[in-house]
Amino acid sequence: MVGRIIETEDCVAEGAAFLCAAEPRFAHALELTGPLPLRRRPDGFAQLLSAIVSQQVSVASARAIWARLEAAGMTTPEAILATDDDGLRALGLSRQKATYARALAGAGIDFDALRNAPTDEVVSTLVAVKGIGVWTAEIYAMFSLGRADVFAPGDLALQESARLLFELPERPKERAFREMAEPWRPWRAVAARALWAYYHVQKQREGIA
Repeated sequence: MVGRIIETEDCVAEGAAFLCAAEPRFAHALELTGPLPLRRRPDGFAQLLSAIVSQQVSVASARAIWARLEAAGMTTPEAILATDDDGLRALGLSRQKATYARALAGAGIDFDALRNAPTDEVVSTLVAVKGIGVWTAEIYAMFSLGRADVFAPGDLALQESARLLFELPERPKERAFREMAEPWRPWRAVAARALWAYYHVQKQREGIA
């Protein structure tokens, strides 16, 4: 089953109300963060290519490389497959990322079909592509497909936020964190939004941008 889709700010608010009733610490977090953002993104090939571009580089570098790809018309599978690795590297992609981009372009993913596929199937389809890990697949399901009940327990900011909010002795490991999030169903994607927002507030308090 696909489950609920987050399409508007009202959907996020509904999930936040559920979480506050289920877990008082979320109510505390939202008192500090205020209303949570929608954070919906487009779906499709270009969004995943952008995620590959952003891996292990600064936000500024990722934006610059993406701008060059867009200017060159290199945001479709057809364009990527028609360009060799040297051409992609000339636009700023590393040799490894050029390989990943070509793997994604050649994977033949039916992005329209993913909109109606169960989240587990979405994740398994995407991670089968070289260069796309579980975190990227879960983020895609969360923000590009709007899935209300997907989580990203491997995210370090989420782990650190949970450590702070729940006063844990250390960051929860990925497997333990996934289990910790089970009571937050069917709004785990809203729980993630709340934890990211709380993390941002706490880091601002510490003087970290």
